[in-house]
Amino acid sequence: MTRTGAEVAGANGLLAEALARIARDIDEAFDQVLPLPQDARARLVEAMRYAAIGGGKRLRPLLLTATAEMYGVDRDAALRAGVAVEAIHVYSLIHDDLPCMDDDTLRHGKPTVHKAFGEATAVLAGDALHAFAFELLADPATSGDPFTRIELVAALGQASGFQGMAGGQMMDMVAEERVFDLQTVTRLQQLKTGALLGAAVEMGAILGHVPAEARSHLRGYARDIGLAFQIADDLIDHEGDEAVAGKALRKDMGAGKQTFVALLGPERARAQAGVLVDQAVAYLDRHGAEADLLRALARYIVERDR
Repeated sequence: MTRTGAEVAGANGLLAEALARIARDIDEAFDQVLPLPQDARARLVEAMRYAAIGGGKRLRPLLLTATAEMYGVDRDAALRAGVAVEAIHVYSLIHDDLPCMDDDTLRHGKPTVHKAFGEATAVLAGDALHAFAFELLADPATSGDPFTRIELVAALGQASGFQGMAGGQMMDMVAEERVFDLQTVTRLQQLKTGALLGAAVEMGAILGHVPAEARSHLRGYARDIGLAFQIADDLIDHEGDEAVAGKALRKDMGAGKQTFVALLGPERARAQAGVLVDQAVAYLDRHGAEADLLRALARYIVERDR
């Protein structure tokens, strides 16, 4: 669907304001919930703070809070759940960057955690952030309803484990030794990248007490933006600027992995990302202006350069 210049400008302004606000709110939240202890644990918490504060696009907590806002959820409760999702995301990046995994030295324009604090501390920092995510969700401060809290825990747990992100990472490791077809690469990315994005949307709806059977359109939206996000990542890895991206690029190509760009070519991959975004936006047709931020987020996913 063609948008007018005024519509594009309005959506861009809405998104820019939301991205700035969520970055500020998530940084402040991590600062509050991760105070430095005055004992020998200080270096561990320092590493957790180093990884969690002051970096990243915060797309997952923004997806969660934007979805929750559509259903009238208190922002403080949504932010706590958003911090939990981001804690899982940050832990996964710490572990992905380790020498035994992707062996990266740069993340968000600064040395990776294992380079700044050592490998053992990096492993512990990731482990602690993983545990902390579920501690946050189980706290009555996130929701006074124990059934809501357990549903949040279940959604994030499934998206994080072998049925989600960790399973996708395992497939990604195997991809260095096997040749995957497009269907398998799609499944890999639905787990590795899409599962946590989907959980963010799902958890916003859970906080809004939306019945599971009434979330199918939100799941469709999340599924399509998850794939579009990964295609955009593959395009950035293929043709992006490392200084802008803040991380090493073209590593998948060097490892011989099959990506969307490798299988489709850059132009077809870019076109497919556009189709997915259009489909994602169409899933929100039942909503009015309250879903404008989710629509803007879908379009931003394929237009970003980092």
